Amino acid sequence: MDFTKFMNKFNEIERQLSPTSALRLSFDNISPETEEPENKRLWGVPVPPFVSEKVVSWIEEEFTDPPIFYNDTLVLKKVENVRMIDRYNTKNPIVGTLYLTATHLIFVEPDSNKETWILHMHIANIEKLPLTTTGSPLLIRCKTFLSVTFVVPKDSECHDVYTSLLKLYQPVSINKLYCFNYQPAKDDFPKNSGWEYFKLESEFKRMRVPNDTWTLCSLNTNYELCDTYPRQIYVPQGANTAMLIGSSRFRSKGRLPALTYLHSNKASICRCSQPLSGFSARCLEDEQMFEAIRKTNPNTDHMYVVDTRPRINALANRAAGKGYENEAFYENIKFHFLGIENIHTQRTSLQKLIEACEQKTPTMSGFLNALESSGWLKHIRSILDTSSFISNVVDKGVSVVVHCSDGWDRTAQVCSLASLMLDPYYRTIKGFQALIEKDWLAFGHKFSDRCGHIQNDPREVSPIFTQFLDCTWQLMSQRSDAFEFNERFLLILHDHVHSCQFGTFVGNCEKDRLDLQLAKRTFSLWGHMANHLNEYINPLYKPDVDETIKPNLAPQCIKFWRGMYSRFESGVHPREPLGDLLLATKDHTTSLEDHVQHLTKRITSFKNYISKSAKKIQDATSSKSITKESSATDTNDNKYNYDKKMSELSSADDDHPLKLSEGGSSVSGANNVSGSSGSGNGSGGMSFASLSLSDEVDPSTLNDEINSVAVDWKSMRNVTACSCSTPFDQFSKKTHCWKCGEIFCERCIDKSIPLPGQDSGKPVPVCRTCFRLVQKISP
Repeated sequence: MDFTKFMNKFNEIERQLSPTSALRLSFDNISPETEEPENKRLWGVPVPPFVSEKVVSWIEEEFTDPPIFYNDTLVLKKVENVRMIDRYNTKNPIVGTLYLTATHLIFVEPDSNKETWILHMHIANIEKLPLTTTGSPLLIRCKTFLSVTFVVPKDSECHDVYTSLLKLYQPVSINKLYCFNYQPAKDDFPKNSGWEYFKLESEFKRMRVPNDTWTLCSLNTNYELCDTYPRQIYVPQGANTAMLIGSSRFRSKGRLPALTYLHSNKASICRCSQPLSGFSARCLEDEQMFEAIRKTNPNTDHMYVVDTRPRINALANRAAGKGYENEAFYENIKFHFLGIENIHTQRTSLQKLIEACEQKTPTMSGFLNALESSGWLKHIRSILDTSSFISNVVDKGVSVVVHCSDGWDRTAQVCSLASLMLDPYYRTIKGFQALIEKDWLAFGHKFSDRCGHIQNDPREVSPIFTQFLDCTWQLMSQRSDAFEFNERFLLILHDHVHSCQFGTFVGNCEKDRLDLQLAKRTFSLWGHMANHLNEYINPLYKPDVDETIKPNLAPQCIKFWRGMYSRFESGVHPREPLGDLLLATKDHTTSLEDHVQHLTKRITSFKNYISKSAKKIQDATSSKSITKESSATDTNDNKYNYDKKMSELSSADDDHPLKLSEGGSSVSGANNVSGSSGSGNGSGGMSFASLSLSDEVDPSTLNDEINSVAVDWKSMRNVTACSCSTPFDQFSKKTHCWKCGEIFCERCIDKSIPLPGQDSGKPVPVCRTCFRLVQKISP
C-alpha cells in the first residue's frame, strides 16, 4: 500500500472537515461528479451518489484494506508487535502497537493502556539503524528532547514508516504546517481568541511611551524602512527623517536603533544590528541617532553600547564590511564586548548536551565530563551575565544600545532577559507573554528558521529561544517568589514553539505573519493557554515583590535543567513535582476557606432568624396578656379590635410568626390574636416548630451545599493511574476534583462549575460525574 499517496490525497484536510466532506472533496479532485446508483458500497459502507464507479474501483485497487481509526483519527499505517526500547530497561522492552497518522506517531501499550504520542512537527531527526535479529530499529529524536527507539519486526514495515515520516515531519512549504489544518477536539475557544490579547502600542503605553522624549515613527507603516521590524517603532523625538533613513541604511538588514524598554528612571534599552562600518566607514546620520538616544535620558551625560559578540567575531565581520562602532566617531559612549557565541556554536553545544543525556550506561564522571565538554552551561551563564550587565546599568540610570550581528538572536535574548530582571510585570504570566510578543515576535526573531519548521538550510537551526527559556528557569530557581508562572509554563511554551499546532510562532517576522494571514487561518497559543492558567500558577509567588532581580552567577549557581533536557527519562524525577504538591495544597486550602465562609454565613443567617423569631414570639405573648387584662376590666368593641390587629399584621414584616403563609393560612390562627371570646387557649399553638424559614434560609438545600465540597482530598502519592486507565508519569499533571476529592488526568477533568457550598461562586475543576450531579442541584 502506498501510504504517502494516500496521505497526499486524503489527509491534507482531514482535520478541518467532516469525514464525508473530506472524502467528497478528495474524490472531486480525481473525477467529476456523476449520477450513480445509491447501492454502491466501499468496504461495506454506502458510497454517496456523487462518487463515480471509477473512483470506487480505484480506491479498492490502491487500498485493499478498509481505513483504520484510532481515537477518531485516521491511521495511515498500523504495525503490531513493535518494541519500544527504554535505555534504562533494555532487557525488558515494552511491546505494543504503532499507529502512523497524518499528524502523530502513536505507540500504545496494551497491558497498561499507556499511550506515547509523538507529533510529527516535534521530530528533529529520524535514523534507521542496521537490521538486528529482533527486527529493524528506528531511532527518533525530538525537539522536546524525547529520544525513543522502536524495533519493528519486519524491515519492509519499518521502511514504510521511515519513508512516510521523512515526508511528514518537515514540510516543504510553510502552508503545509500543522497549524493550518489543526482543529481543537472540542470548541474550547474561538479561532480569533488570543490574537487580540497583545498590542505593541499598548505595551509601550504601559511604559508611558510616547512622551516628551520618545515618539512613534511612521516611516515603517508598510515595512519600507525595515521589513523585519514591527510597523510601530519608537525613536527619539529629536530624530528626523534623514537620520532615521541614514541610520537604517548603515545598519545590517536595515535594523536601525529602536526603543524596546523604558525604565521608570528614564534609562532605556534600544536594540539594532551591527553597523556596516568595515575598517573605516562612518555614517553621520547614525552618529546623530546615537546622540539623540543619549539625550533622551537627562540623568547622565553618557550611555553604553553593548556588542554581545566576542571581540574576535566582531573583528572578523569587519573584513566583510560590517563590524562595530568606532568610539572615535561616536561621542559620549562606552563600548563593551560581552562574548556570547554565534548560532552555530550554540547548535553544536546542544547536540553535545543531548549526547550527554543519552549515554547508554551513564556514570557520574561520564555525565559530568560530557556536560562540561558540551559547554552548554557556560553559554547559559554568558547570556545571563550580559543580561545582568545591561540590567544593572539601566537600574543605575544609564541608557544602553544593544546589538549582535543582525540583531534578532543574541540581542533578543539579552534585551528580554534584562527587561525580565528590571520589571516585575514581565514576571507575570500575561507580562511574560507580552515580553515574547515584543522582543521576539515583533522585532523579528526568525522562529521558522531557528526551529526548523520547514525544509531549509540546517545551518540556520539554533536553540536560541530554548536558551532564553533556560535562562528564565535559572532566574526562577534563584527567586521562586518573584515569578507568577511555574516550570510547566516554560515547557508548554517550548513545546508549542516547535509544534506549529498554533500560528503564534510561525514565520520569521511580523510581516511574514500578516502575509500568511495567521490570525484568520490558525488558532493562537495564547487563546489555548488562557483556558489552562490554573496549571501554570506558581504557589510561591508574591505579587508585592517589586524589585530588580540580581542573579548570582557563580559557577555553582548555574544548574542543569533536568526538567527540560531529561524530561522523558524514567527514574530521575520525583514522583510528584514539589510545585504540583504545593499547588494542590493551595487549591485545597482555597476550597476549604471558601466553604467555611459559606457555612459561616449560613450559621449567622440561622442565628439571626432564631433571635428575631424569639423576640416576636415574646412580643406576641406579652401583647396577649395585656389584651386579656384589658378585657377583664373594660368593655371593648371586638370588631374594632379585630380590624386593628389585622391592619397591624398586614403591615408587619414578611417573616412575622403570625403572617399568612404562601398557602393562605396563618401559622397560629388569627383568632388567637383577635382577643375574641374563647381565645384563652390560643397561646398553646405558638412555638418555634410552627415557624417556617424564609427562602433565604432554606434547610432543605443545606445538606446539598455541605456535600457539594470535598473536605478530604485524595493523596497524590497513592494514585498511579486515572479512572480512565491512563497511567500517571513524571510529566503528566494530576488534578483534583473539588467536589469528590478524587484525582483525574487532564482529559477527564475538563469541566468547571460553581459549587453550591462555596461562597465565591467561581467555577472550579470537577470531574464529569460530579459536573452532572452539580448541574441537577444548581438552580
